[in-house]
Amino acid sequence: MWDESTRPTGPAPDPERTCTPHEQAGGRHLIDVHDGLRDELARIHDLVDQVATGTLDAGTARSHISTMTMRQNKWTLGTYCQAYCRVVTTHHTLEDQSLFPHLRDADPRLAPVIDRLEQEHHVIRDVLEGVDRALVAFVSGPDDVAELRSAVDLLSDTLLSHLAYEERPACR
Repeated sequence: MWDESTRPTGPAPDPERTCTPHEQAGGRHLIDVHDGLRDELARIHDLVDQVATGTLDAGTARSHISTMTMRQNKWTLGTYCQAYCRVVTTHHTLEDQSLFPHLRDADPRLAPVIDRLEQEHHVIRDVLEGVDRALVAFVSGPDDVAELRSAVDLLSDTLLSHLAYEERPACR
């Protein structure tokens, strides 16, 4: 989805400088949050695959969904996916409104990277809306899971690449 050659990079890390424990903790926290998003996305893929192949009945699917950390007491694949989309949107909104302004002030050389990340957040929001549309179509005709699978695959491609880009280290 993304052309890696068009992604700006921040200033090269100073080889003489190492991250402070506080900076390392902040970066580790971001990666931990992203890892949670990755894990839940993998679970969505697995559930869609199981529904598509007919290897998972509704009762068993509900049991699996009930163990997911971000399900927020939802009991269907559709509402779980919808909740996941809200979590991603909330995460990006927090970055745009809280984290990025701080980073911009701390090091103006990061502006091109932050601008790109914000642009990617808008694209991912559009992709999430596509997942929502696919969920509506799936509910209307649950025997055809192809559109839902395609939308979730596109979400994976865009989101996983974006998260990796966002995690590039600023210092060592």
